[in-house]
Amino acid sequence: MTFGFDDHSNPAFESFEPCVIETPFVLNSPHSGRVYPLSFLQQSRLGNLSVRKSEDFMVDLLIEGGAGYGIPMLKANFPRAFLDVNREPYELDPNMFEGKLPNYINARSIRVASGLGTIAKIVAEGEKIYSDKIPVEDGLSRVENIYRPYHAKLRHLLAKSHVTLGYSVLLDFHSMPSNGVQMNYSRRPDFILGDRFGSSCAPSIIHTVKNLLQQMGYNVEINKPYAGGFITEHYGRPQNGLHALQIEINRALYMDEVRMLVNERFDEFANDMSVLFKQLTGLQWHDLKGSQPLAAE
Repeated sequence: MTFGFDDHSNPAFESFEPCVIETPFVLNSPHSGRVYPLSFLQQSRLGNLSVRKSEDFMVDLLIEGGAGYGIPMLKANFPRAFLDVNREPYELDPNMFEGKLPNYINARSIRVASGLGTIAKIVAEGEKIYSDKIPVEDGLSRVENIYRPYHAKLRHLLAKSHVTLGYSVLLDFHSMPSNGVQMNYSRRPDFILGDRFGSSCAPSIIHTVKNLLQQMGYNVEINKPYAGGFITEHYGRPQNGLHALQIEINRALYMDEVRMLVNERFDEFANDMSVLFKQLTGLQWHDLKGSQPLAAE
């Protein structure tokens, strides 16, 4: 990405691409962005800490060790409260905007109804972001100038692995609050892996990741309550050799959720993630190429 999206011309996102593709894996951190444009903060009614409650805090730093094993990676610098790329491009609430949105928007999705569309109305704890309606041109510009290039880069990274090896595996990383989430577990999971109930990746992938994490001592559950969002659903087509797995990390493992600071376990936890990537890239995968040719999009 070459253009700046904020007042100091920070890139909207960044990627790591190895010179040689030797692994099918691609890492993605779409919600850990923490560069807040001044113009956005001026639109917001929230304080500098409250507006960050939707962040997957520092997840990009937790997984950047994958680069040492030749794994491509994409990370957002823009915050989720500003733009959510884990949505359809036009899941927009007309009531948020000054001006008329195009007719093709999806204003009736469950995510829009909950206030968490492509451009969110609220942060994670339900507080409203904006003090007033925002110009429709502002919202559409975020989609065209950031959302679409972000997904184009993600498709590019996945296509390189797919063309080189015949298959690709997207690991889509997120974080979840340690409390306040409805779960029917006696012990709150350290990780929740989501494969859209078996539809977004081969069973060998999710079960291998689960087993490796459990061997490290982590408590791991599958699909409940997080089965995967738009990214997992959109990019996961195992019949074509395109696999996508969502990985939710319990924030209490590595951060102080109230003060939004890393805790004393951060470095140890990041090292465990690097160990996971080392183990995944060292395995042989025999069932991932898919049974159907990939049609041109």
